[in-house]
Amino acid sequence: MDEPALIQAAKQGDLDAFNRLVLVYQDMLYNQAYRVIGEPATAEDATQDAFIAAFRKIKTFRGGSFKAWLLRIVTNACYDELRRRKRRPTTPLEPYNQDNEEIESPTWLSDTTESPEQAAIRSDMRAALHRCLGELSKDFRTIVILVDIQGLDYAEASQVIAKPLGTVKSRLARARFRMQNCLKQYWELLPQSYRLERERKP
Repeated sequence: MDEPALIQAAKQGDLDAFNRLVLVYQDMLYNQAYRVIGEPATAEDATQDAFIAAFRKIKTFRGGSFKAWLLRIVTNACYDELRRRKRRPTTPLEPYNQDNEEIESPTWLSDTTESPEQAAIRSDMRAALHRCLGELSKDFRTIVILVDIQGLDYAEASQVIAKPLGTVKSRLARARFRMQNCLKQYWELLPQSYRLERERKP
């Protein structure tokens, strides 16, 4: 993909070029929105809103990381939603289906190469990660998602949250410490045989 050429065409109003960019980044933006907000339907809405906003604002893109630019837009959309929620009842950060029923074993957690016990443990750990992320403040949660899950470097994360590198590093260190403390309680509940096996691996 010739990303610069597609961006330039999109700046000229070429919707097909912009849609090609959407196909590349839609999963990444959805994952960001889902992990920040915690609900599939709302994350889909935030992702769609972000792409609409990106198309409208694309002429303001002045270079640098296009990925970080998009992530900043979707993260701001998520923050707007979280601010609106302050006036509404809190919803648990769990995976739900379209009928608003909790999914105990979502398909995206399954791994057919694992035994049922291993799959169950992996599912429990993913659920624990999701819960621990939900316990972080939005600023800490966002920086963990950007760096440790999305794989952005500090400079890109700094661009997304519009804060200095020092702020990125400070927030990330504090967020990781809190995540480790939170996940530790779930880790200790796992079968001892599984914990010993994981600890032996490099």
